[in-house]
Amino acid sequence: MPRRPGGVLLLVGVVVLAVAVRLITINQPFIDTWSWRQSDVAAIARNYLHGGFRFAWPQIDWAGTAEGYVGTEFPILPFTAALAYKITGVHEWVGRLQTLLFFILSVPFFAALVKEIYGERESLWAVVFYCFAPLSVMTSRCFMPDMPSLSLSLIGLYNFKRWIETSRWQLFAAAVVTTALALLIKLPTAIIGAAFGCVALEKFGAGAFRRPALWLFAALVMLPSALWYWHAADLAGRFYPYHFFGEGGVRLMSLGWYAHVAHRTVEYSLTIVLSGLAFAGIFVAMRRSASSLFYWWLGATILFVIGVGYGNRHPWYQLPFVPIGAVFAGCAMTKLFMKLGDRMVLKRAVTGLIMLLFVAETVRANRLFFRPAAADLQTLGLALKQHTGLDTRIVIADYGDPTAFYYAERKGWHFLETHGVYNGHPNVSADAIEDLRRLREQGATYVAFYSGTRWWLEYYSDFNRYLADSSQLIEKTPEYEIYQLH
Repeated sequence: MPRRPGGVLLLVGVVVLAVAVRLITINQPFIDTWSWRQSDVAAIARNYLHGGFRFAWPQIDWAGTAEGYVGTEFPILPFTAALAYKITGVHEWVGRLQTLLFFILSVPFFAALVKEIYGERESLWAVVFYCFAPLSVMTSRCFMPDMPSLSLSLIGLYNFKRWIETSRWQLFAAAVVTTALALLIKLPTAIIGAAFGCVALEKFGAGAFRRPALWLFAALVMLPSALWYWHAADLAGRFYPYHFFGEGGVRLMSLGWYAHVAHRTVEYSLTIVLSGLAFAGIFVAMRRSASSLFYWWLGATILFVIGVGYGNRHPWYQLPFVPIGAVFAGCAMTKLFMKLGDRMVLKRAVTGLIMLLFVAETVRANRLFFRPAAADLQTLGLALKQHTGLDTRIVIADYGDPTAFYYAERKGWHFLETHGVYNGHPNVSADAIEDLRRLREQGATYVAFYSGTRWWLEYYSDFNRYLADSSQLIEKTPEYEIYQLH
């Protein structure tokens, strides 16, 4: 933490402003561009609430008549949200607030880590960029495990570095607990292990491999994840819909794919201003006699993006670039200030211009992230809740987004589906007819379409005739259509 009173006040002010920004519409429904991921987590939380709090058996809503047990990350977030529901009732802000609290907890540790390596000014600038990068703002108010996992890993890295330097067992214990929990909550966070390895090698050299305490640390951190993910894989293999969250992401993709990921990361996840400063800061920081842990972490993250190419279709997989980029951008800003010397007017003008551009880009990117892309799915879900019974099984043409199921508080199937998992829109009418016929035999009693899939009823004429012959229209609005199957 900064020692000067002014530095402490600046840090507190930045954090207060960051929290205030994230509290805006904190009870917003799960209808933004990441609605499907949050609705799944929220459904698991509500199923805990109504299903007896069986922690090791997370359930989703889109498994039809089956129980819907799936393999997931360590479900501490939905479980604690379900416990809170007993007091608060089911509200979106409960899950969002959990994520925000983890983010707040990470800031002082991140600031202290950067200060120890580079300095106080670099630390303050890094915190500014860490707090207000668009991807940071979005992930730290979404009911998802990514920001909690990143926050815990930053806390673990700080404690690990301090333990290496002081040999205090309290720091060892804190590093083990926070890092192990970070990996449990989100396994890809393990790429930060490159930074841990860098710290150990810089301190002990090749002798690090002969230190029992480091091997003990690695075992204690990795063993809980090995046990949990073995259980999660077993669960996914034994129960319909046979689904493990994140499976299939390890796949090399085309150069065009990686170019798209890079463009999205630079322009929307970080902003062009932050990306440019971070790129310059990589070379600025390289000239300093400081730890290389952020370089190691950066290299591991780039390799992760390449190796888990398909998984990186989701912007939150690039979240580690936020603290890494913030550090290097902080170094660049500090160097720029030194170059400007004592010309305070010029310093303020340059700082104001950079911050103005950064804020403008952040607002633009977050407007894209927060747009109500799934609003019609929520509207459909609320209508289904009104028109159907509690034990009804529903088929929804929703492109695999479970938001309608969540707000309907009903269970059913995506349409089309294979083993419960969304399988794209039909190639021809016969695909839709066969899938719906099979789901009717399994117990489906309603089928619904929202504004994004109503075109099926016009494009697939044979399917439309089949639907007219085998169902009754319950309600039709510009947002959705609901049919009861005969």
